[in-house]
Amino acid sequence: MKAIQIAVALLAGLSLTAAAQDYPTKPIRVITPYGAGGAADIIVRSGLHEMSKTLGQSFVVENRTGAGATIGFEAFASSPPDGYTLLGTASSLHGIAAVLYAKTLRYDPNKDVEPIIVFANASNVLVVNPSVNAKSVKELIELAKSQPGKLTFVSAGVGTSVHMGGELFKNMAGVDMTHVPYKSSVAALVDLVAGRVDVMFDNIPSALSHIRSGKLRAIATTGVTRSAVLPELPTIAESGLPGYQAGVWIGLLAPKGTPRSIIAKLNAEGQKAVRAPDFVKRMSDLGNEVVGGTPEQMAEMIASEAKRMHPIVRASGAKPE
Repeated sequence: MKAIQIAVALLAGLSLTAAAQDYPTKPIRVITPYGAGGAADIIVRSGLHEMSKTLGQSFVVENRTGAGATIGFEAFASSPPDGYTLLGTASSLHGIAAVLYAKTLRYDPNKDVEPIIVFANASNVLVVNPSVNAKSVKELIELAKSQPGKLTFVSAGVGTSVHMGGELFKNMAGVDMTHVPYKSSVAALVDLVAGRVDVMFDNIPSALSHIRSGKLRAIATTGVTRSAVLPELPTIAESGLPGYQAGVWIGLLAPKGTPRSIIAKLNAEGQKAVRAPDFVKRMSDLGNEVVGGTPEQMAEMIASEAKRMHPIVRASGAKPE
């Protein structure tokens, strides 16, 4: 029996190797566990659009949302490792959802995957209602410390990058603010603009129109470097919290066991995509930073995100919705 099992496994491996030589011969399904039109979805679709031009096959994107991106992830992770089902991923899946949903996950977002490429970084922006008496990170920290628990910060839901950006800020600044989760970023922004809540660490594209209209006051951005669309704003790190970094990077994964030749081919096409002028311009217009890199570099980014954010998620006491 054992000999038969070994033979079957060898034949399966040979079959995958043979198929990889002609890959791809049909459209590739890409699951994105994020809402259509959101920051992650836009970046993934933009990258895939460029890849399809040179790969010779189309990508069929399927949005499967819910449970902190784990519903879509589970569907992806249980797929055959043949290169025909991929995942549009965000760093929040590896740094946040991997901890938040650990008890219910059948697959590990940090182990049961093959990294392909990171398309771009999407930084967030710290915004407040203009009624909040703070115009800088220092002033916001002082205000929060003077009235523990009174300031509210909102997010698009428990365990989102917007939520954990606030938890990271609380942890590093040593302040107490009350988290108020909403079902979406749009709903959270409505109440923030109306003054019913105080603070948000939102995606730059969704907050930008409110910043420019004066309905929200932007204090700082959350990336390592300043945003190209908000260059006048300092980062939180340079405003008194060295080492602070929030937001998400967005990339592409294959299921564990996908042949290395397929990973290499997809990475090569991804490298072309992130250098394409249309992709670079679109990312710049949205305030995102183009990344690229090798599968090995993406693997390092996943490990780094897990090391950085897992303690923050545990310390927050957040529970799955």
